[in-house]
Formats: sequence, structure tokens, C-alpha cells
Amino acid sequence: MKGTVLITGASAGLGAEFARQLDGKATHFILVARRVDKLKALAETLTTPVTVIEQDLSLPGSPERLCQAITAHRHSVDVLINNAGIAGPNLLEVSDFSTQRMFEQLMMQTVAELCSRLIPGMRERGYGRVINIASVAGRFPSSDSGNYGPAKAYVIAMSEELNVATRGSGVHVTALCPGFTHTEFHEVAGLMTEKNSSPNWIWYDAATVVREGLAGCEKGRPIIISGRLYRWLDPLLRSTLFRGLILRIAGRA
Repeated sequence: MKGTVLITGASAGLGAEFARQLDGKATHFILVARRVDKLKALAETLTTPVTVIEQDLSLPGSPERLCQAITAHRHSVDVLINNAGIAGPNLLEVSDFSTQRMFEQLMMQTVAELCSRLIPGMRERGYGRVINIASVAGRFPSSDSGNYGPAKAYVIAMSEELNVATRGSGVHVTALCPGFTHTEFHEVAGLMTEKNSSPNWIWYDAATVVREGLAGCEKGRPIIISGRLYRWLDPLLRSTLFRGLILRIAGRA
């Protein structure tokens, strides 16, 4: 991957790992997150020039403000990595709907708007790469929260359509679907008890997820299921037989 790389949610986890793996290959990084101190600390470890932009992408109008800031710095984006995300509230236990709206903005609307604003320029220039971070949680239903998985399902479907729409233009759009991954996500979401009680063999490190995502996007694949375990489970869990069984078990739970 080459050119100017925009990474949202770049302060930690997969976002920071994307920057590390693309360091020295990109010509410029635009790193975006709320925690600007962590962005600056990451920038100091990179050899590629970096522009740091502080932006809360869960707020209405934030994608437009981000693109205006990018234009002000006289950059055009060649690689977009939509990584920013949160676990979100349980849809059946929402009491503050402003929190729900912020979740929807960050997880779906911002991802879609950044694609809408930036992909046309990539197509005009004849080159572009887009990786939208989704999840295996978006591949089949669960009894989890009614929020996270469906939001990721939207990202997957949108990425597939955009991959078709940009075919032959030099632009590749990919939904990267990790399973359980060692990042700060579970700590921030207050899910460390669940993480610590789960078996080690279901977990993958961020370096593996990012490496597979970059390779798959370069090949033009619309969906990347990261991790050998999850690539084996995905068709099984999406089959009619097992899907019905999962829904019955989830319903009883």
C-alpha cells in the first residue's frame, strides 16, 4: 500500500498496529482519535511523516470536519482504514438514547460517510485501498446485545457493495472481520472478566489480524475472515442447519 494513509481510532489496538505495519511503505500518515496524547506518542515511533488530528467520530458532523481538516493540511487520502469503534450499549437496556445515537454514528454513519467522501477521489486518481474493520460478530446472530453484531453486519454488506461498485477502477474495498483479538477493546468496554474466563485458543494477536487484512485488501477481496479458527467456523455457523441451532440455543439462553 502506498500514498497517504488515514487511520481512524489509531491511538491503540488495531489502528496503531496498522500504522506500525505500514510504516516505511506509506508516504504519509493521518492518524485520528480522541486521545491525541497517544497519537503523538505513536507518531514518535514511526519513520513515516505523520499528521495528528484530534476528532471524536461519534459526533454528528465529525466526518465532514475531519475531511475539512485533511484538506486544510493539503492531503488527499489514498488508503482509508475505518478502525474506530466501541462495544456500545445493550439495545434492550438503553436508557440514554443519545449514547445509542453516538454508537450508530461512530459504527455505521461515520464509516459510510468517510467512504462516500473519500472513495470518489481515489477512483478519479486510479488507486485506492479501503479497509473497514468489521467482525465475525457481524456474520451471524447471537444473544449478545442486539447492537454490535448488527452494526458490523452493515459494515460488511456496505463494503461488499462498494467492492463491486469500484471494481476495475484501481480501488479495493474490504471488510476485515476479526474474531477475539488481543487489544484494549475489552478493557475499555468493561469486558475483562469475560476475556479472562475464555480459552486462550480463541484469541489472536493484532499483528496477525492486520497482516491478513492488508494482504487480503491488496488482492481485492471484499471480506477477510481473520484467523484460521474463524475461517473454519464461519461457513459452519452460517449454514442453515447450524444457524437454526444457534438461534434456538440463543433463544433459550
